[in-house]
Amino acid sequence: MVLNNESIKNRAAWEKLGYRLPKFDRDAMVEKTVKNPTWLHFGAGNIFKAFQADACQRLLDAGLWDTGIIAAERREKKPEANDNLTVKVTLKADGNVEKAVVASIAEKVYLYGSEARLKEIFENPSLQMVSFTITEKGYALYDANGEYLPDIAVDLAGTPETAKSYMGKITALLCARYLKNRAPLAMVSMDNCSHNGDKLKTAITCFAEKWGGPGFNAWLKESVSFPWSMIDKITPGPDASVAAMLKEDGLADGTPFVNAEECEYLVIEDSFPNGRPCLEKAGIYFTDRETVDKVERMKVCTCLNPLHTSLAVYGCLLGYDRIWKEMQDEDLRKLVELVGYKEGLPVVTDPGIISPKAFIDAVVNERVPNPFLPDMPQRIAMDTSQKLPIRFGETIKAYIASDTLDVNDLKFIPLVHAGWLRYLMGVDDRGELFEQSPDPLLETAKAYVKDMKLGEKPDTKKLEGLLRNASIFGVDLVDAGLADKIYDYFTELTEGVGAVRKTLHKYVWGK
Repeated sequence: MVLNNESIKNRAAWEKLGYRLPKFDRDAMVEKTVKNPTWLHFGAGNIFKAFQADACQRLLDAGLWDTGIIAAERREKKPEANDNLTVKVTLKADGNVEKAVVASIAEKVYLYGSEARLKEIFENPSLQMVSFTITEKGYALYDANGEYLPDIAVDLAGTPETAKSYMGKITALLCARYLKNRAPLAMVSMDNCSHNGDKLKTAITCFAEKWGGPGFNAWLKESVSFPWSMIDKITPGPDASVAAMLKEDGLADGTPFVNAEECEYLVIEDSFPNGRPCLEKAGIYFTDRETVDKVERMKVCTCLNPLHTSLAVYGCLLGYDRIWKEMQDEDLRKLVELVGYKEGLPVVTDPGIISPKAFIDAVVNERVPNPFLPDMPQRIAMDTSQKLPIRFGETIKAYIASDTLDVNDLKFIPLVHAGWLRYLMGVDDRGELFEQSPDPLLETAKAYVKDMKLGEKPDTKKLEGLLRNASIFGVDLVDAGLADKIYDYFTELTEGVGAVRKTLHKYVWGK
């Protein structure tokens, strides 16, 4: 079976194998979307296909919307052979699998290669929303030394017509819309980072102030919105076991697919000056900015992301290759419960639309332990230096600012910090070397532990410079009064082979 428009017309064959198929007239949808697009999305990766594209499809199936999505990728990798269709495989915690053909992508374009078509799309007043899942690095204007990235600097010295950087090109497209008709527009970051709308706005404003006159900048301020959002759906890379399952169904090798958990949340600030799809009817929350912020802080600072990072750091040290396997480890499960329930929940503000306790209950009891979700600690350990300030630093700040809580009572967040320092050594608990996950500050951080060896008492004062780095930890951990605790943990974690397990067990069980 080949996944394409013609093949899915044979509904009986696909439905016999358990696939949910689109119920709408796809040819009519594509024609209308290409002519009068309403939704353009940059970064057509796994989470987009598993979440936003499927949400749009549910609207189309129900007759609640009549246009699909134009998906923009950075560059074309290979010719498309599947008519922009994707198989979505939902891996449920009870072992059941749901399969669907996602068909809401009407057209695919490329930031580098489809400039003329993208200009047409931006100039069309029907366009209501431009959304992004390009990762936090996609909005970067500066390198690790605080200098403008080379292509950004070149763009800022040029004009919209010569733009080469990601954000430079996006700003140039907004310039084209302004010059054509000044129609309003929502620019919606859906990336998993704090205050994502502000990151997008800051990047675009940087170029606009250099390139645009007062008219363009006034239009950006008055007619273009940059809503905040919070997204949550665990979407690992395509897994070989899922590929094998699709092959058993008779699908051709190379059939595009995504595998993901069932649970999903997308909360968006309802600021759309040109209208929007009725995505609330597909389970997406629309609310005010303050509530988005509360939900985002609940998830990123307490109820999911810190637990993931705790498992990532110690999972790599203890030789795990799947997150769900870690949740069968009594020590690791206890660690995430203590980080989340004991140290995190006391400083969470209830956003009202989602219960923090119910959210973390689902994470600990259903989502992360899901044995059918092939997520890896090594994937989550990527860019840890960029994650620590939000995932743990905000909680530490809340303790420092509290009149009723004492920062010195924190035990398990510092244990995770010490675990990351131990991780930087690149030696697991068996004494074997392991490859650390990519991280822009990995080499910088590793320099603080480069002369330290298992079985030799570390000179922990050498770590002070790293622990004082508030850009990594969110706070100066020395000034916060947590450094000595981290030094002690780290010393125990490096005592020799098996010390990670011994130390972890000792502290999570209070023995």
